[in-house]
Amino acid sequence: MKTDLTTAGFQELHTPDQVDKALTQPGTVLCVVNSVCGCAAGAARPGVKLSLKGGKRPDHLVTVFAGVDTDAVIQARKHFLPYPPSSPAMALFKDGKLVHFLERHHIEGRSAEMIADNLMMAYDEFC
Repeated sequence: MKTDLTTAGFQELHTPDQVDKALTQPGTVLCVVNSVCGCAAGAARPGVKLSLKGGKRPDHLVTVFAGVDTDAVIQARKHFLPYPPSSPAMALFKDGKLVHFLERHHIEGRSAEMIADNLMMAYDEFC
């Protein structure tokens, strides 16, 4: 489940310090909160990978894993405020500012293509 994203170019973040540095760096950063749930495997991970195949894309790709990298996930969620904790989730930052967020309820019941389309619209606007 981890390698599904790391082989697609995502850097794993394991500590709060790594999260803070990654999410506040210049440019655009896509942070995926990975999880073991079915919607992560069936739609979230395939959708995010599909979103990276064409056109604009974020400068940096990072991921934290819910239930595994607990401290990193807690820190990432601080950057996601005012959104409540959600996994899976996808957050797009531009120059350290959260500009687009997909919560679990935006992922569940949606196809990978729908998720990819949502993300690609955000990339077109912010990347």
